[in-house]
Amino acid sequence: MSIEWDARLAIGVAAIDVQHEELFRRAGALVAAMERHSGHAEVARLLPYLEGYIAEHFSAEERLMTTHRYPASAEHVAEHRKFVRDFAALKAEVEARGPVSAMAAKMAAFVGGWLKAHIGRTDLALGIFLTCDESGKRAPRAI
Repeated sequence: MSIEWDARLAIGVAAIDVQHEELFRRAGALVAAMERHSGHAEVARLLPYLEGYIAEHFSAEERLMTTHRYPASAEHVAEHRKFVRDFAALKAEVEARGPVSAMAAKMAAFVGGWLKAHIGRTDLALGIFLTCDESGKRAPRAI
């Protein structure tokens, strides 16, 4: 089961779209390593690699929300915090059980599913807010 970026998930904010693509790359690399049974060392390296980038990305989004006074920021940040807690629990499970096939499938379903749902709904709303002009027309721009 792979985790792959889909261009239809682009929210129209270049900096965030690039980060979303990178999240999919890192999550995909982790799942692929688990599926290949690459061993504990590679998975032990890739888990914090993904976890660190998740934190970096969420911080970037949250700075944009603060800077632009995004009205739905509290709900958005709450989704980020819940994901971080759930990912930490899944990471602990992978570390305890090892990079077995069942854990690869669970990781792919959780991370891939969450990213697609969150980006397609919550981040898209942020993207629309950040890229709409005063008349309400969407005008993609680099932020």
